[in-house]
Amino acid sequence: MDKTTLSDFDYHLPEELIAQQPSDKRDHSRLLVYDRSDQSIQHTQFHHIGKHLPSNTTLVMNNTKVDECRLQWEEGKKEVFIVSSMADNPVTAMVRPGRQFKKGAQHQLSETCRLEVEEVLEDGLRQCRLEPDPTDPAWLPFLHTPFPPYIKPNEELADRYQTVYSRTPGSKAAPTAGLHFTPELLQGLQNQGIRRTEVTLNVGLGTFAPVKSEHILSHKMHEEFFSVSPSALESIASAKHITAVGTTSCRTLESLAAADLLPPYQTVTRETGIFIHPGYTWKRTNALLTNFHLPKSTLLMLLAALVGVEEWKRIYEEAIRERYRFYSFGDAMLVL
Repeated sequence: MDKTTLSDFDYHLPEELIAQQPSDKRDHSRLLVYDRSDQSIQHTQFHHIGKHLPSNTTLVMNNTKVDECRLQWEEGKKEVFIVSSMADNPVTAMVRPGRQFKKGAQHQLSETCRLEVEEVLEDGLRQCRLEPDPTDPAWLPFLHTPFPPYIKPNEELADRYQTVYSRTPGSKAAPTAGLHFTPELLQGLQNQGIRRTEVTLNVGLGTFAPVKSEHILSHKMHEEFFSVSPSALESIASAKHITAVGTTSCRTLESLAAADLLPPYQTVTRETGIFIHPGYTWKRTNALLTNFHLPKSTLLMLLAALVGVEEWKRIYEEAIRERYRFYSFGDAMLVL
């Protein structure tokens, strides 16, 4: 039984290493390559990734698209971050400041846009009804890109917070490992013989909700929607080696039951609350491309499940020493 605790996933990061902007060119971020076979570390640039990927690998990429789901008004003093589908009404949301969003509270944002708090839910979430529905264009002046709290909001960077292959709306955060790819790099990898396929996982609270219990196995993951097409299932089933592009692609792969990969293939659509932590038995992921994650996060625990608790610490210590840029707009790591 795994005995790691939340404290095992803590580390100190100098504030200046939190990337506030992406690199000038998507594929010119840095890339740390870690090989589990000999525990070696190499430093390179992302556009050289083709030199390090196994020639027989299949890249599995998350094609989800980030919603403009952060409602703000009164110069940002009030905020409703919609974590459910934008097609829902009422919506489930994180709110700020909480004291102004008690049950029954009403907010008139404009002549046409109105919000009422119907319920106070667990973890401080709110159930809010919007009039008109949240997909109505009347809400557009109040909707913003959901940049993480450690990044200063800048709508000029909204396009860089989407992958070049994003196409399926529904995410509340970007699958950040994929932000480094350009169409030219993807074409080059294809020319090299590296296959790729796409899945969809809508990033939500399951990915970015904080772990509050020191005993990590007490943490309950929020469920997130994922979908895998028949062609993607066929590619995954026939793959000799799989590189998951990001933790969300990884969690999608590991959530697929064996029966789903038996022909005839049919679209798999479901929710997953999979929590990957040290002690996990890997089923489909052979390699992982990922960014550098927040302390005490489930994403860091997933990495530790792949490389080991002591090794993730050594890798991160070297990344900090080498002045890598961390978090969503930061540099990347390839675990082989």
